[in-house]
Amino acid sequence: MNEQDKFQTAFRRFDATEPDEVVAKRAAAIRDAHFAENFARKDVWAKIYGCIDLTTLHATDTETTIRKWVERVNGADGARPALPNVAALCTYPIFTEVVRQSLLAGGVKIAVVAGGFPSAQTFSEVKIAETAMSVMGGADEIDTVMNLGYFFDGAFEALTDELAEIKDSCLQATLKVILETGALRTAENIRRAAILSLYSGADFIKTSTGKDYPGATPEAVYVMCRVIRQYEALSGRRAGIKISGGVRTVEDAVLYYTLVKELLGEEWLDSRFFRIGASRLADDIVQRME
Repeated sequence: MNEQDKFQTAFRRFDATEPDEVVAKRAAAIRDAHFAENFARKDVWAKIYGCIDLTTLHATDTETTIRKWVERVNGADGARPALPNVAALCTYPIFTEVVRQSLLAGGVKIAVVAGGFPSAQTFSEVKIAETAMSVMGGADEIDTVMNLGYFFDGAFEALTDELAEIKDSCLQATLKVILETGALRTAENIRRAAILSLYSGADFIKTSTGKDYPGATPEAVYVMCRVIRQYEALSGRRAGIKISGGVRTVEDAVLYYTLVKELLGEEWLDSRFFRIGASRLADDIVQRME
């Protein structure tokens, strides 16, 4: 079996992609049927809060601003009985040790974007080294971008080999693979990227970097959830989903919570398998609950 036959066989193990317009209608139908009931529940808001990867990824970040950012999370620890701590703090690799030294809030993971974020257009050796150095510095979780150049060239062997090597360099850390769904655009591309990432060892698949391309969409999350569900049935391994890119309000977050609940089930709705990457969402939940 040649390289392309191997990957086509893997793709055929999953349900065929529905046309883009059908995907949009199905995602909208779930929203229309179930959004209101979830939005009305403050306990849902609190559960979402506990699944946030609180993120700062600015060119102007400094050790000083990162320490102040972490202190806000430390200060919130136990200060609001109705809200848990966020799931993780996510930043650039250079700040891994700063976060590790500053973080006191219980149960909060350290997540790092590594592997040539946000474009992934660098040498595999650099990606592997950056991942390993981040883990050595204290990262519990690595968010890395799938190589879209390989994907669009159909170089699936190179793509999966690279992701597998990054996964190996994670050691015990969780690997989240960012598909950059806004660049992939179609349901079929998103389906294939999700399958390739999961078979390469991804613990989570994630929508977007939130940088150069459109962020999360209900259609992308619909397709990703279907792949995750079928992957568990085929492999016996449960993977998580992270929604990122443009999730700023309670309404945004509840929409994605609703899709995951209906497509994957209640068992996915905690921080082990469900994350939302955001910089403003946490403040919106706090302000509106108060």
